[in-house]
Amino acid sequence: MSDTVLKLENITKFFPGIKALDGVHLNIRPGEVHALIGENGAGKSTLVKILTGVHLPTSGRVIYKGQDVSFKTAIEAQDAGITAIHQEASMFPELSVTENIYMGHHLKGGKFGALSWRQMRKKTAALLERMELDINPDTLVKNLGVAQRHMVEIAKALSIDADVVIMDEPTSALTLREVEDLYKIVRQLKKAGKAIIFISHKFDEIFEICDYFTVLRDGKYIGEGLVAEHSIDDMVTMMVGRSLDQMYPKSEAGIGDEILNVDNLSSDGVFRNISFNLHKGEILGFFGLVGAGRTEVMRAIFGIDKITSGNITLRGKKYHPHSAGDAMKQQIAYVPEDRQTQGVILEMSIARNITLPQIESLSRGGIINSKAEREVTVEYGSMMEIKAAGWQVDADTLSGGNQQKVVLAKWLATKPQILILDEPTKGIDVATKAAVHRFVSNLAAEGLAVIMVSSELPEVLGMSDRIIVMHEGEMTAEFSRDDADSDRIILAATGHRTAAGGNQ
Repeated sequence: MSDTVLKLENITKFFPGIKALDGVHLNIRPGEVHALIGENGAGKSTLVKILTGVHLPTSGRVIYKGQDVSFKTAIEAQDAGITAIHQEASMFPELSVTENIYMGHHLKGGKFGALSWRQMRKKTAALLERMELDINPDTLVKNLGVAQRHMVEIAKALSIDADVVIMDEPTSALTLREVEDLYKIVRQLKKAGKAIIFISHKFDEIFEICDYFTVLRDGKYIGEGLVAEHSIDDMVTMMVGRSLDQMYPKSEAGIGDEILNVDNLSSDGVFRNISFNLHKGEILGFFGLVGAGRTEVMRAIFGIDKITSGNITLRGKKYHPHSAGDAMKQQIAYVPEDRQTQGVILEMSIARNITLPQIESLSRGGIINSKAEREVTVEYGSMMEIKAAGWQVDADTLSGGNQQKVVLAKWLATKPQILILDEPTKGIDVATKAAVHRFVSNLAAEGLAVIMVSSELPEVLGMSDRIIVMHEGEMTAEFSRDDADSDRIILAATGHRTAAGGNQ
């Protein structure tokens, strides 16, 4: 077998007004897990789309198994043995797990070429069993949880006996146990001689599972090397062009008066007896594993989900939101975890996304004041340093990090007094993550009250003034910044109740 299964030479890709890739090189070897790393906007997604037949390169060579190739469709790439697991699951919710897994490459049987659903169901069951997933092949995808859908997406890619498997942020929606299960699958593929391209912004994953790495920056090839011979600092410097000394730039802020008090808040079957307070200038961290109920608590405070008992006091007055509109009128903003379905409207321009919550105040007689819309967009889009060809381009043309900046700009433009951030840096690169942290820290220093929900323990430890831990819909611990440490937080997140620093 050749020592290289896939090779890219001097790949360049132009879009109108943008040079997305500029002379990129990549060498992928069988039996190797190859990390492709870089900031959002570095060109990783464009490169993956070229490898999977979504885009054709403007120039350069793609050499696969020793032959020059030019995939014009995703089916061509798939038939050749290249498959991808994308960060955002692209499933058909009304179809079964089996139907989703074999969509686009159905198995046929019989002399008339009819689809063999029995065979596909049998193979799906075997694949799910191999992945140790307790999922019925006939279950409709809409009835699965987020993490389960992501694992089905992985199963779909593995159903194709591919020689090159591309994994784009494959652990973003997985629990700690599911991450370990994924690592087992990756090691199985590696042992079978498959080549894996692994895209991740989490350095612990890269050092745990990857053998080799290539760095892109601003669409250019920067360098490569063996993971074992480099440090995180080495990779970060290559990614951003400078040393990144402080990932969590927490400004010391004077904690002000209480602005929010939550007392024994419950939602039947979802969470129960949640009590905490929040002060001006404070960053309150919420940590827990997938399914802990943190997001549901935030959605209830924002008026999206139902509250069945308990009380909320806002600025000293009773507060019971019946809709998100109620929360917005009280100057509460909520940045949701799923930015692509709940945070931005992908087919809408950056300007329209940013100004959407203020559409009434920016309109007269049902007509939007374009000058006012532009002023708001420029102010908050520039504040968040959104990188785009212009404010009128659609949000789906942006990288994940820039989409997240659009969501932040949208809600900051409403001038909130309370900002709820649900996984604010999920799936974004190290430099953008540091920029978001710095921005949030500065907002808190100016008196904004922030609730930060995160599954990344370093983020919670680095950014929070206090930390609340949840497990299966209940609070299990509350820590001050000085009392918090990773071992005690993880213990509380797995269900062990802890009273730390006198707080509970």
